[in-house]
Amino acid sequence: MAAFAPEVVTYLGPLPVTNTLLHTLIVDGVLVGSALYVSRHIRMVPGGIQAIIEPVIDAFYALTESIASSKKAAQQIFPYAMTFFLFIFVANFTGLLPGVGTIGFFHERSEFVPLIRGATTDINVTLALAVISVIATHMLSIKLTGFKDYISRYFSLNPINLYVGLLELVAEITKVISLSFRLFGNIFAGEIALTTIAKLFAFIAPLPFLLLESIVSLVQALVFSVLTLVFMAVLTTPHHHDEAKEVSQG
Repeated sequence: MAAFAPEVVTYLGPLPVTNTLLHTLIVDGVLVGSALYVSRHIRMVPGGIQAIIEPVIDAFYALTESIASSKKAAQQIFPYAMTFFLFIFVANFTGLLPGVGTIGFFHERSEFVPLIRGATTDINVTLALAVISVIATHMLSIKLTGFKDYISRYFSLNPINLYVGLLELVAEITKVISLSFRLFGNIFAGEIALTTIAKLFAFIAPLPFLLLESIVSLVQALVFSVLTLVFMAVLTTPHHHDEAKEVSQG
């Protein structure tokens, strides 16, 4: 059965190096290497990796423009949402590859320790992604709407608006919890299911579950990135935008 906490593979001085950290570094390497390769081999007529990545980026950018309040906001939001999608999808998908979670060594207590384990099966990784998502959202809000408009969302001399603002502050905390636990729960549950089936039936039977987990990997990457996109679109829309629009029409 998969362990809830990531296993320590080695130590760098006093710092533990876990198997999920190793997988995170591998995913980072794949993404950075792919970005460098594509950037140096861009062609007017797409081919190879460019032909696969370009339609995905175009579709995601079109979605960002349709949700964001302005073209400027879309240009600021898109890199964050796209990066979240690529990292989570690659981490989820590579976590299903042969050898991940199955190649390792036995600890002195005869406990099997996989050398590499899926990064998103670690709550520390998903929590870090959620925290980055929320912090980046608020940074973009301040940058695009101004500090005065940003702070007016949460604090006001009007008691009703102040109460609503405080509720929104609580909602920001729940965003971190929901984003991190949704991703972690789905991927970790999938790992447990695959581990259980593989122990019962080594061949053929796990294949439908691998296919299902591949779909879940894509869906969870989309859910996290699109929710981040929506949160950013909402907070980068000026707080008094609707009121100003009504006054101008009047």
